[in-house]
Amino acid sequence: MSPGEFAPGHTSAVPPRLGHPVDTSPLAAYPPPLTPGTALSAIIPIRNIAIIAHVDHGKTTLVDGLLKQAGTWRSNEHVIDRVMDSMDLERERGITIMAKVASVHYKGVKINIVDTPGHADFGGEVERTLKMVDGAMLLVDASEGPLPQTRFVLRKALEAGLSIMVCINKIDRPDARIPEVMNEVYDLFIDLGATEEQIDFPVIYACARDGWCTRDPEVKGPDFQPLFDTIVDRIRPPKADPDHSLQLLITQLDYDNFLGRIAIGRLFNGVLREKTDLLLYGENGPRKVRVNQLFTFEGMKRIPASMVESGDSCAIAGIPEINIGDTITLVDNPSPLPRLTVDEPTIGMTFSSNNSPFSGREGKYVTARQIRERLEKEMLTNVALRLEDTGSSETMRVFGRGEL
Repeated sequence: MSPGEFAPGHTSAVPPRLGHPVDTSPLAAYPPPLTPGTALSAIIPIRNIAIIAHVDHGKTTLVDGLLKQAGTWRSNEHVIDRVMDSMDLERERGITIMAKVASVHYKGVKINIVDTPGHADFGGEVERTLKMVDGAMLLVDASEGPLPQTRFVLRKALEAGLSIMVCINKIDRPDARIPEVMNEVYDLFIDLGATEEQIDFPVIYACARDGWCTRDPEVKGPDFQPLFDTIVDRIRPPKADPDHSLQLLITQLDYDNFLGRIAIGRLFNGVLREKTDLLLYGENGPRKVRVNQLFTFEGMKRIPASMVESGDSCAIAGIPEINIGDTITLVDNPSPLPRLTVDEPTIGMTFSSNNSPFSGREGKYVTARQIRERLEKEMLTNVALRLEDTGSSETMRVFGRGEL
């Protein structure tokens, strides 16, 4: 079967779902070696993986293909290209700004895929995103090779001790230089001080635009099945203990007009249930909160859930004062996690309203108060941003990671 063709008897416009039907049974227990002598009793059927790539190396296109071939959408459902780039600015510039989570099922394993930004100016997004995963896929253009932004994000992944796999994309390009690019990737790993385990990475060759990959660059593959198999086999499962005290680390915030602030994070240990009174450890100490609504991820959607097992990613609503870096834990047995840390800002800029003779003649938000309100709102979700008071109500000093 050649690339782009479907299995015999399949007439859908979307490739058939890979793997076996989803196993809806409760997740198996997985007591990790939290203390010496503890043995693993089973493996949690979850894989948490981030995709690392330089701008325009095909990362979001690859995620589109994975979602389609995993049966995320109906055959008659219209799906836009680059579905993970949901922000208007992302679609306008063709880059990923906000990290996002999508989930697919393959052979009874739930795979949480995190699309990370590909620009150093959004490094704050990258650092907290890597807290949600156990492995990373390094995506490299078969012609351009690893570029500076690849180096920045990969260094963060290696420092976090993640298991790594490599995907060489766009191997159909006329100017592809696969052997040279592979040598550059190995040199990059060595230069960044990768461990022996990390440098012994599996390699997949892909043409994400056409929806196929292969383990042999000389042989075209039919679909993304080799990539799914490599994720399941080589990305380690989460080390989580459902019997341990609850530990939910908040790594991202969203907002809904009906639900209010939504906190997204990873459940490292324990079992989380909705409508439960818990303890929130924030910057100002612990306080009691209640999780009114709980969601898990299926495809690109948030699905209401009554409980979430350890090792999975989830979203919660009903806590308006929650912030990035906070930990939710049990009231009677609290076990907070260390707060998230990101690199300090590198650029500072002074913002003020237009005071020229032409001020107020165009534009909707033109006053210093409106600029300040917008910056304060952005700081709720952007941990890499700093706002400094200048002593004047008309000007404010903003520090960030770059010009973007």
